[in-house]
Amino acid sequence: MKAVIRTQGKQFAVQEGDILFVDRYVGSSAGDEVVIGDILLLGEGDDTKIGAPLVAGASVKVKILENKRAKKVMIFKKKRRKGYQRKRGHRQEVSVIRVESIQS
Repeated sequence: MKAVIRTQGKQFAVQEGDILFVDRYVGSSAGDEVVIGDILLLGEGDDTKIGAPLVAGASVKVKILENKRAKKVMIFKKKRRKGYQRKRGHRQEVSVIRVESIQS
């Protein structure tokens, strides 16, 4: 069964067993289970339920595999002929999650 979920302000198309990188769940640790209730679409083929905006009673259970930091993104600003250069890095906090089950 497939589903489109909304978590951490982003949408993901998932099915059981998928592994995702999402923004970190605050206050969580590895091994915790989280239930996501924002299901936008559920099912596939003729058995598809489309939410308006959410599918009532549906949920997706995910397990947090680890919390870590993503790769560094470099921010570089420059104005030519002015002697202005700024270099800065950023690492986003992410949670690695696995979809355990989809309930309709």
